[in-house]
Amino acid sequence: MAKRKYVLIGCGSRARFFYESVVTTYKETSELVAFCDLSPTRMNYANRILESLGSNAVPTYKHTEFEKMIEEIKPDCVIVTTVDRTHDHYIIKAMELGCDVITEKPMTIDEEKAQNIIDAQKKYGKDLRVTFNYRYAPHNTKIRELIVNDAIGDVFSVHFEWLLDTKHGADYYRRWHRNKYNSGGLLVHKSTHHFDLVNFWLGDSPKRVYAMGDLRFYGMKNAETRGVTEFYSRAHENPIAKNDHFAIDLSADEDMKSMYLDAEEDSGYIRDRSVFSDDVAIEDVMGVIVRYNQGAILTYSLNTYMPWEGFNVVFNGSKGRIELKLMEKSYVSGESDLTHYGETEKESLWVYPMFGEPYKVDIIKKEGGHGGGDPVLLNDIFGKPDHDPYNRAASHVDGAMSILTGIAANKSIASGLPVDIAGLLKF
Repeated sequence: MAKRKYVLIGCGSRARFFYESVVTTYKETSELVAFCDLSPTRMNYANRILESLGSNAVPTYKHTEFEKMIEEIKPDCVIVTTVDRTHDHYIIKAMELGCDVITEKPMTIDEEKAQNIIDAQKKYGKDLRVTFNYRYAPHNTKIRELIVNDAIGDVFSVHFEWLLDTKHGADYYRRWHRNKYNSGGLLVHKSTHHFDLVNFWLGDSPKRVYAMGDLRFYGMKNAETRGVTEFYSRAHENPIAKNDHFAIDLSADEDMKSMYLDAEEDSGYIRDRSVFSDDVAIEDVMGVIVRYNQGAILTYSLNTYMPWEGFNVVFNGSKGRIELKLMEKSYVSGESDLTHYGETEKESLWVYPMFGEPYKVDIIKKEGGHGGGDPVLLNDIFGKPDHDPYNRAASHVDGAMSILTGIAANKSIASGLPVDIAGLLKF
């Protein structure tokens, strides 16, 4: 069987999750044939990683040569790991040129771009996959299994609280994510994972959304309250940053230095801005209420300045209650040490039947990120997928439904009014 050929657009830290797997674990079924990025420095570094893994370097193309790359290389599939606001451009152009697409979440950042993607998929008939690795984590799959198997009957309400700590959470306020123009804000960029999980767990889709949010911890307006009296634009070689608990030193990590610091001249991207800058324009405390089509109610919160990282989620049903608490090991995107990525420190899953004794549910983990979930996702994409009774593979429709909750939440925050999902997108 011929290998499936892949090109990758966007060679930042998240891209490694894909291209390292293609050239190692899945080299018998898959082949990486080109990189595309706005930074030649970053692509050269990615090629050095390939060579360190025993693979050959691949041709590189500037982002302005995306169409030329596809015409010359003729890949079967394009992997999109660029800044969120550009996903739609590369997804649509790839399908137009005859390629299937794998995209990092979120699929895109607003309803107009999402509609364009939906329309293009209908027009060109190509496959579009959104990589929701959280679905594959054993604890998240187990919740779906419990609900499907009627452990608590019909689910009437879900309370979902996600916490990002001051290591990982603060990182979104240093990077391009700090502007909604780039990321759609964290209710799109980060919460797309969480809203997708609820859609997956319930086997349902959102109907109406109401939300509130504010910037209360980060940003210049909160600097004085945080004890910040001296300001800086970026941390590199800045003496003020040495006393800032929230600063990051790009030169202290070889991967961060190579992908970002060394690439600044040709990318124009500054990775280490102050979290207390005046241009931080996303919320850091967010609360959302969602009504689902089958009647369930979700209450959701996201806070990005917590002392620990992870989540609490509870499901209240007609026959009982499920409670899951999980603490994750924190990380900063792009660090050399990836051994802790997606790992859990503590987790506890309990079922409370309405008329019976509570019982703890064992979660069986395997090797790999997210308790062994990441290798299953990667095998689904690049290998020979096993039968999956939980249908965890996420399509463009799943990608759209996950972001629609965040898009509607952004609109609700801006207007102070609830927003109906049905008016945002036509499938």
